[in-house]
Amino acid sequence: MHSAPRWVILRALARPPRAPTMSPQHEIRRRRTFAIISHPDAGKTTLTEKLLLYGGVIQLAGAVKAKRGRASAVSDWMEMERERGISITTSVLQFPYRGLQMNLLDTPGHADFSEDTYRTLHAVDGAVMLLDCAKGVEAQTKKLFRVCRQRAIPIFTFVNKMDRGGRDPFDLIGEVESVLGIGVFPVAWPVFRGGTFRGVYHRLKHRVYLFDAAHAGSSATSGAERPPVEVTGIDDPLVREELDDVGFDRLRQDAELLEAAGDGFDEERFLAGELSPMFFGSAINNFGLEAFLETFCELMPPPRPRPSDQGPIDPGRDEFSGFVFKIQANMDRAHRDRVAFVRICSGRVSRGMKVHHVRTGRDLRLMSPTQFLAGERSVVEDGFAGDVVGIPDPGTFEIGDTLTGGSRFAFEPIPSFAPEHFSRLVMLDPLRRKQFARGVEQLAQEGTVQLYRPPAGRAGDLVLGALGQLQFEVVRYRLENEYGVEVRLESTPYQLARWVSRADGAPLDLDHLYGAVEGMVVLDIRDRLVVLFDREWALRTAERLHPELVFGETATGVVVRAA
Repeated sequence: MHSAPRWVILRALARPPRAPTMSPQHEIRRRRTFAIISHPDAGKTTLTEKLLLYGGVIQLAGAVKAKRGRASAVSDWMEMERERGISITTSVLQFPYRGLQMNLLDTPGHADFSEDTYRTLHAVDGAVMLLDCAKGVEAQTKKLFRVCRQRAIPIFTFVNKMDRGGRDPFDLIGEVESVLGIGVFPVAWPVFRGGTFRGVYHRLKHRVYLFDAAHAGSSATSGAERPPVEVTGIDDPLVREELDDVGFDRLRQDAELLEAAGDGFDEERFLAGELSPMFFGSAINNFGLEAFLETFCELMPPPRPRPSDQGPIDPGRDEFSGFVFKIQANMDRAHRDRVAFVRICSGRVSRGMKVHHVRTGRDLRLMSPTQFLAGERSVVEDGFAGDVVGIPDPGTFEIGDTLTGGSRFAFEPIPSFAPEHFSRLVMLDPLRRKQFARGVEQLAQEGTVQLYRPPAGRAGDLVLGALGQLQFEVVRYRLENEYGVEVRLESTPYQLARWVSRADGAPLDLDHLYGAVEGMVVLDIRDRLVVLFDREWALRTAERLHPELVFGETATGVVVRAA
């Protein structure tokens, strides 16, 4: 395996001196919790880095596809991410900006890791949809957008890579509206000089942001620092001088056309996820980011009520509540730790406080809740609704678990999705059986991959299921590097996985299921019954012959079955 390149990151102090704590209600109103969604290579991790740059967390932003001597991305903390230049796991990035507390959940853009992104989108109050100006709406963007629409959260659109040649901005507006079915209101419109992207016109503020021509090229080096920006009105002679007559006339015509073509910005439709404010820019050299961030801070809502089995839970509620949306093992390999990421939904969490674990009915004490800058962490004294905190996990938590200050309600469950790829996992060294079992169990509990095993007393192999082939490579890499276990992945005939339950909710008889379906009966990591089918025909036959059974593509909670 190639050694990892040397990385250089110049940082400001990641944790500024702690300011006096305001009232809990004031702190909650300061929180902005969001994710960035995109198709691979649209520039998502680059945009994330630049948000940290503007937030003062770092002084020099890193390029994702890092070369020797160039900075690496702060948000890509796992060694494999830094070697490959892709985001594999969700990073939690928390930083102050203009009096607000930003909680950015940087998700994997690669389609093979979309389930991690699906879970993360349950923990945010809004999303930034990033588009490549040359490619527009792509396949992975459609999938992630659907999850956002199901949750009815506000969605910003940022059209990236305007420093390169791309499609007409009006065409991109039409595509977003027709393909995704959401209204679009262009806020920051691109302006050009001779085909070169030189700035944006902010329609709500009636300002033009002009960027230095020396920084207009696609350069990670020039984009590592904030560029000089001229902000002026559209009638300022400087605008015509910088854009020349052709560029200025085009700006005027576009502005008039936009005003004539659409209605004003409707904040209620935006908050309901029906209207997306659109911005144009270039994350690689920071063009358009300032205009975007200003408006994002003004429009992005603070935490809102969260659905539960006892009705919406208001963030201003005094009692603490939250849910686990992610589990990550070995963030600190020296201590073989395991961290549960908790989205706080109401109240506040403080160091040493006692919380109720609803699923097990047990009370737990939080000795060292932590906050993160990717792989770096710091113990926090207080966290408020909207924040994400890490809790040391000795193996107690599962994804979707609800924590409260004592009440016994549960937040809406986070679904598991049926995998599309399958592989048999074979251990090469029988003497490493203990490490193998622990590693596979932890990776499955994280949601890195889905693990299927035969029920007790039944013979069979361990089968892995994943939404993408690259997840199998991650499992093999992490088992070898974090647990010292070498494995071989072998092909299997399985093509489909379905969770099985009875339509009437009665317990499911395992022996009856074995005789009822032509497939492999297994249990997942949460002991839910699953059938693996080797062809579509076998699934359709089982559905036709056994209408009393439900074969689900998603699962939540625990399926009831006979003892």
